[in-house]
Amino acid sequence: MDFSKRFVALGDSFTEGVGDDDPSRPHGVRGWADRVAEQLCAADGEWGYANLAVRGKKVRQVVAEQVPAALELKPTLVTLYAGGNDILRPSVDIDDLMVEYDAAVAALRGSGAAVVLFTGFDSAGSAVFGKTRGRTAIYNEWVREVADKHDAVIADYWRWREFKDWRYWAQDRLHMGAPGHTLMAKRVLEVLRHADTIDTPELETAPALGRLRKVQADAQWAREHVVPWVKRRLTGTSSGDSLTARYPAYVRLAASDAAPDVVPDAGASPEPDAR
Repeated sequence: MDFSKRFVALGDSFTEGVGDDDPSRPHGVRGWADRVAEQLCAADGEWGYANLAVRGKKVRQVVAEQVPAALELKPTLVTLYAGGNDILRPSVDIDDLMVEYDAAVAALRGSGAAVVLFTGFDSAGSAVFGKTRGRTAIYNEWVREVADKHDAVIADYWRWREFKDWRYWAQDRLHMGAPGHTLMAKRVLEVLRHADTIDTPELETAPALGRLRKVQADAQWAREHVVPWVKRRLTGTSSGDSLTARYPAYVRLAASDAAPDVVPDAGASPEPDAR
C-alpha cells in the first residue's frame, strides 16, 4: 500500500514502547509512538507508520542501523530519541557522540522529512541515576543546538514536569507505564499541532506507606530490576540483542479503545528511562 504521509519512529526502548504492555502487538508492547500513529491514521487515511526502535540501542547503533533504513522508507515525519543508554554508561564522550547524531539529523532533514527530537528526562531526585543529570543536561543542549541548526522540532521531555509523578511509570521505575506512554502521545501530538482523541490518564491515589514497607518495596525493586540491568551492563549485553524492528515496513494502526492498566507500585519513585 502506498502512503503519501509516512511516519517513522527511531530510537531505543522509550520509542519501542517498553513499559506499555500489549500482548497483541509485536514485542508485546504498544507505546507512545503507536498511540501517535493511531491518531494520525484515524484522522487521515494517507498515513503509514513504521517503528524501527529497539530497546538497548545506543546513539551509534541507531545512526548506523536505523537511520539508513529510515531513509530507504522515504519518511515525511521522523521522531528520534537516542542517547539515554550512552549517558548511563560508566564513561561517555557526549560531545563526540553528538557529532554523529548531528550528521544523522542532517541526513533525515536533507531527505525532506520533518524531524522531532527529544530532550532527555530530568533524573533529579533519583537515588540510582541522579548522578547522570549533568550528562543529560549537556546532551540536551546539544539536542537543542542540532534542532536549531537543522530546523527540527523539540519534544521537551526534560521540561514536562508531570512525568516526575511515579504513577506514570512502570513497576521497573526505568520505563514509562501505560499512563506515561499515553500522556507522552498527547504531548507529541501537541508538538505536531495535531488534534487527538486521547483521554488524559486518570491516576490512582498513591498509597500511604510506612518506612518498613517502603524499604521492603525498594529492596524487591532492586532485586527484580536493578540487578539484572547492572548485570547486562557488566556483561556488555542488551535486552534488545535478539530483537528486530517491530514495524520495519509501513502499516496502518487502528485506534484502540482499551484503557491502560494502572497498577501502583508501592514506594516507587521514577528513575530515568534506562533503555
